[in-house]
Amino acid sequence: MRNKTAGAGHHRLIYLLSVAQRRLQRWMAAQPSSEVTPAQAGLLFILGKQDGVLMGEAGTALDLGPAGISGLVDRTAAAKLIERRADREDGRAWRVWLTPRGRAALAEAKANAAQVNAALTDGFTSAEIDIVARWLTSIQDKFPRELSSELSTEPSRELSRDLEE
Repeated sequence: MRNKTAGAGHHRLIYLLSVAQRRLQRWMAAQPSSEVTPAQAGLLFILGKQDGVLMGEAGTALDLGPAGISGLVDRTAAAKLIERRADREDGRAWRVWLTPRGRAALAEAKANAAQVNAALTDGFTSAEIDIVARWLTSIQDKFPRELSSELSTEPSRELSRDLEE
């Protein structure tokens, strides 16, 4: 189903999506109760579902390349929220595990995420949020990561840095 209405091109969706993402990331990072960055929280969420995940799998889940996930793991390990261990079966691969401090930070991040999600959905029906979620998910299908290097521009690299910080 394509949106072919006359006004469809006038919503400035690229701009609105970009600004919304940057503002939300900055707001979340500036919260005084936040011990972790939004990107670190994303990594903690992944480990909360499957502790001991391979770094590459975590990178894929967070839509980060090898350099991005490596830097994120380095920063999160330096904060003593996770630890990196060599894979038992493949000495070249690394797995990432939550520390006790990381588990506490994960619980806090979940509570913070619930508050942010409540603010994001305030004033919208669940049917409207379902449509927004479907639209945002469709972006990942329409613009797969494999093509992102071909479509890459300076502003999109800036957005990636914002996510990691």
